[in-house]
Amino acid sequence: MKEFIKYVGLDVHKSTIAVAIAEAGTSEVRYFGEIKNSPEAIDKVLRQISASGAALSVCYEAGPCGYEVYRQLTQQGVSCMVVAPSLIPRKSGDRVKTDRRDSQMLARLHRAGELTSVWVPGPEQEALRDLTRARSDFVALQTQTRQRLSAFLLRHGKRFNGKCNWTQAHFRWIETIKFGSAAQQIALQEYVDAVLSLQRRIKAVEAQIDKAARESALWPLIQNYMAMRGISLITSTILAAELGDLTRFATAPQLMSYLGLVPSEHSSGSSKVRGGITKTGNGHVRRILIEASWTYRHMARKTNTLQRRAEQTPEVIQDIAWRAQKRLCARYRTLNARGKLKVQTCTAIARELAGFLWAIGQETGPLHEVTHA
Repeated sequence: MKEFIKYVGLDVHKSTIAVAIAEAGTSEVRYFGEIKNSPEAIDKVLRQISASGAALSVCYEAGPCGYEVYRQLTQQGVSCMVVAPSLIPRKSGDRVKTDRRDSQMLARLHRAGELTSVWVPGPEQEALRDLTRARSDFVALQTQTRQRLSAFLLRHGKRFNGKCNWTQAHFRWIETIKFGSAAQQIALQEYVDAVLSLQRRIKAVEAQIDKAARESALWPLIQNYMAMRGISLITSTILAAELGDLTRFATAPQLMSYLGLVPSEHSSGSSKVRGGITKTGNGHVRRILIEASWTYRHMARKTNTLQRRAEQTPEVIQDIAWRAQKRLCARYRTLNARGKLKVQTCTAIARELAGFLWAIGQETGPLHEVTHA
């Protein structure tokens, strides 16, 4: 196996890529230039850089351009790292940022071994992730549209006296509303149609998620997650699509740290100061884990729905899920009795919930067919 002697930093943008080179054994970092962001241009520049027979190690920051550059290079046998942007060391006094400087910084830090890579999903898993994120986007749009409809009605003194909004009774009440102006009546109907349209779209996407999850190689992991309280098919699919193979985490605290659920800390000497959670890593998973943690405010019990889901999993998974429920329900009551804010309690529960998910991932085993290092 050839030794890497040239480290290439790429600052990738929509149309262009800035390229810098750092050679092993020297302190020099050379700016190569700016190229077009296309597979052909990338192939050409890498051939030029490796023309002397040098082996290459390439890196670039994770961002909106995705993993296409990574997949192109790895398929050609070139070592490539996708770098976590939030973990790149930066000088506090450096106030100049350009594409050229960024590419040189990446090449220099890559040569020094100071960069942290992100985990790159396989194509099948990324497709499932895109589907679940599309649902999340539609849910966010639905929330905004509902808020605008509620604000419109409130401005005109229309208040629903029922128990819960957005139920069938609520929509029937909206149908009875009449305005004196034709323009206002049209505005109301357009708002209502927008809400109903998004509801139908969300249901359609959820049906596709169900179908895709059952056909995916991730299905055994998705089923095992569903044995846990507060984790339905949609939530379980999001976890599997976002996290993939959990055997890459050696310990549960590593997963907790990856999800940004551990406390921040600023300690020096005898002074120890801990703050809120770090909120690094995957925000989608952190959000749904905190949402799931609210279900543990109730007493531990196996409902009919939960029991039916658990029966589809091995006994060892059922045991983990039941131990998790007993532990987390008791933990919630303990923290609540101490006077902790409910949001703080749920965050603490979410952190421990991640640990039990890690245990389920270890029992499920590696998923080599759907993941890439």
